[in-house]
Amino acid sequence: MAPLQLLAGLLVLTVLCDACKKVTFNVPAKIEAMTLIGRVNLRQCLRTPDLISSSDPDFLILEDGSVYTRNTVSLSSENKTFTVLLQDLQDNQQKKIHVSLVSHPKVKHKTKDTVLRRSKRRWAPVPTVIMENSLGPYPMQIQQLSSDTAQRYNITYSITGPGVDEPPVNYFYIEAETGNLFVTRAIDREEYPEFKIICSAKAQDGYTPEIPLIHIIRIEDDNDNPPLFNPSTVVFVIPESSRSGTVIGQMIATDRDEPNSLHTQLKYRIVGQNPAPLRGTSTFNVNADSGVITLHTSATLDRETTDKFVVLIEARDMAGQRFGLCSTGTAVIEVEDSNDHAPMCEHGMYEVYVPENTFGTKVLDIGIIDKDAEGTPGWHATFDIIRGNEDGAFKIERDPNSNVGVLCTEKGLDYEKNKERRLEIVVNNEAPYVLGPNSRPISTSTCVVVVKVRDVDEGPVFDPCVYVLNVKECLDGGTLVGQYLARDPETGNSEGIRYGVLNDPCNWITLDNTGHIKTTRLLDRDAPDLKLYQCNVTVIATDRSGKTGTGTVVVNLLDENDNFPVIIKKRYTICRDRKPICLTAVDADIPPHTVPFHFELPDRVVPQWRIVPHDEKSVYLEPVGQINYGDYSIPVRVTDNAGHSGVTDVEVQVCDCTTPSDCYSSRDQPGIGIQRAPNVTLGIWAILAMILGSLLLLLILITLCRCCGAAHVGTSKHVCDDLANQNLIISNTEAPGEEVMDPNILPVKTGNMVTTDHGVGMTGGGIKTTGHESFEMVKGGHQTLESVKGVGGHHTLESVKGGGHHTLESGRGYGQNMMDAYRYNYSEWQNFTHPRLTEKVYLCGQDEEHKHSDDYILSYNYEGRGSPAGSIGCCTDQQEEEALDFLDQLEPKFRTLAETCVKR
Repeated sequence: MAPLQLLAGLLVLTVLCDACKKVTFNVPAKIEAMTLIGRVNLRQCLRTPDLISSSDPDFLILEDGSVYTRNTVSLSSENKTFTVLLQDLQDNQQKKIHVSLVSHPKVKHKTKDTVLRRSKRRWAPVPTVIMENSLGPYPMQIQQLSSDTAQRYNITYSITGPGVDEPPVNYFYIEAETGNLFVTRAIDREEYPEFKIICSAKAQDGYTPEIPLIHIIRIEDDNDNPPLFNPSTVVFVIPESSRSGTVIGQMIATDRDEPNSLHTQLKYRIVGQNPAPLRGTSTFNVNADSGVITLHTSATLDRETTDKFVVLIEARDMAGQRFGLCSTGTAVIEVEDSNDHAPMCEHGMYEVYVPENTFGTKVLDIGIIDKDAEGTPGWHATFDIIRGNEDGAFKIERDPNSNVGVLCTEKGLDYEKNKERRLEIVVNNEAPYVLGPNSRPISTSTCVVVVKVRDVDEGPVFDPCVYVLNVKECLDGGTLVGQYLARDPETGNSEGIRYGVLNDPCNWITLDNTGHIKTTRLLDRDAPDLKLYQCNVTVIATDRSGKTGTGTVVVNLLDENDNFPVIIKKRYTICRDRKPICLTAVDADIPPHTVPFHFELPDRVVPQWRIVPHDEKSVYLEPVGQINYGDYSIPVRVTDNAGHSGVTDVEVQVCDCTTPSDCYSSRDQPGIGIQRAPNVTLGIWAILAMILGSLLLLLILITLCRCCGAAHVGTSKHVCDDLANQNLIISNTEAPGEEVMDPNILPVKTGNMVTTDHGVGMTGGGIKTTGHESFEMVKGGHQTLESVKGVGGHHTLESVKGGGHHTLESGRGYGQNMMDAYRYNYSEWQNFTHPRLTEKVYLCGQDEEHKHSDDYILSYNYEGRGSPAGSIGCCTDQQEEEALDFLDQLEPKFRTLAETCVKR
């Protein structure tokens, strides 16, 4: 009753002068959801609005301007306003209508002079049903729409939607005053099963008291469509050996009528078959509900009798009742071939003639009869010779087009061995046999071919055709190694047959007219030009009539035990850990002339060395007890499996080292020789060579000593004359050095350095000089006098610290004599240069490197003719002062270039 009271008290004030002016509605204080408030004239504000919206989400604006509440709205003392927004997207226009809601008390509106009474609401009728393909007459009324608001307003009715103003148009119309709904023509349900039209009720001023109604018009189905097969013809395939009940396929029909009704409930049945089955029998069955076709229980298919069936199947609606609509479809059932027939030979016996020694020729065609489908695996024949072809002289090939078997010779037939061959041949198919239901077992077909051999005059034949000849290596050329004979097939003897070599790629053998085989040269497997140990030689035999025959001699070059095992690696090093060394031998021969090897040492070596077995081709060699450092040569005898042996000398260096790489060979260290194994005797020539070498060495030493003494005496004056052209090492050291108390100081060369060559076992050497001397005083323990070659005639005497093998204790006396001689020369040179000293030098450096040293060298040099140079060892303060005084007395014309005192 709330909507009626709202409508009774509703006052609509519409301003008509301006379409977009404010609109005011008088409404109750509380408005329920989905209540019609009023209507605004949208078209007067904007002719074609595309979008209609409200600024307040509680209100809904329809296309005709009707305003509805979405939710329950309560108005307070203040008025409620919102805006209706209109937009034209094409012209890009926008308009607004301001709506104001004013609360007022309930007011009764005057209506028609009729008594108001309560009645059932009729604005929402039940859906309308129209019979499909109805006969009319048309137009035919199908419904009447009525609104309860017609008691208060003059209502007009209208409809829109599909069937009215949308495709399909003009199927329905309504009388505006009465609300009677009419249909104008018959409607096909399969095309339009239903229509949804929108019904509206409006007052004369455009006010819509009712919500637009969606009215559904359903089209009731009429059985006007028969079931149809698509496609109408279907091809199925079934093997001929199929058993009863085998599913062949399914025929499916469809009906356009309303689903899940009798109009679409189909039943299937077979109404025809070609070829027709025997009376009272059936070949196929069809399921009445699903249309599945199966093989009848009593039917058997034979493709050779009938290879195709055409079955006519009917589908009827209305559950198969006689008044239902029906149609038929065709099922073509093809019978697929199965290999249920064995191939048969056209004849059971064949007889042919074949010349001997012919192969690869056609002998016979064997025809085949097979009832199965041509070109299928069940029709293709296979041939097997099950008897008479044990040597493989025949074969059968099938012609793929005609299925004929062609018998050919694979090898030449020998009349002298067998004059007739009897072949038994069995024929089958490529596909396995298939037994149908209630069928008998299938038996295969066989045939016999008798082949008679015709005699032909033949050439000689080698027996055997391939002769394997084993020849030992290292035989002399011309050695008889075998005999290879041929015979006449007709007579069986070898008389009158000549022999020769047709092809020998290796040139190993010859064949004389008697068939004897000889070697052409010495054949050694170890020869560098011999890469193969087997050679195939083709030989030929010729009889009196000129007919020839060939054979093959396979020559195998056998290995002889002509090589003894040798140890490949011959030099080893043993460090202080005395770890054994592994000796491995190899043999150029092949088994059985190789491993296992036997190693042994001579008796004289056994006390110091021993052998420990490792494997069949190697052993460990280790010393026995403690042995001296040095080089040892150890003879090791290695014997192969066949007893052939040889001796390999193994050189072992016993060294005081941690790893072998830390040890140097004795050949690189002077004074150390190879220590041979005990009991090694020297020959007379070796002893004489050692004596002569010692004498020659002694003679060289004596000569050098004399030459050196003469050189020192004869050139002392020259040393004083030539003290220029030398450069002193510039130094900024000034502090005095420490005292050097060692008296063993020798003059040593400090000028231009040259390389010194040491001789093995020598303790001194000669000095080559040409007139230019220099001196260097060095502190040291052991002194060595060495010969060096000076540049530009520069004499040098060098004394260095010695130790180890390079120290010569016997050189002390000689060094002292040389020191005295040089001191004499130095004094003479000092007297010469004393009045010429003009510049002070700095002695005994005080830098961090040398200030704590007690061993110094004073070197000085000045310009002048001859440019002599010298050195003085600054071992004490007194010596330093004396040297300083000496330098200060040099003449000004000899300008000092550099002075230094450096640490040794």
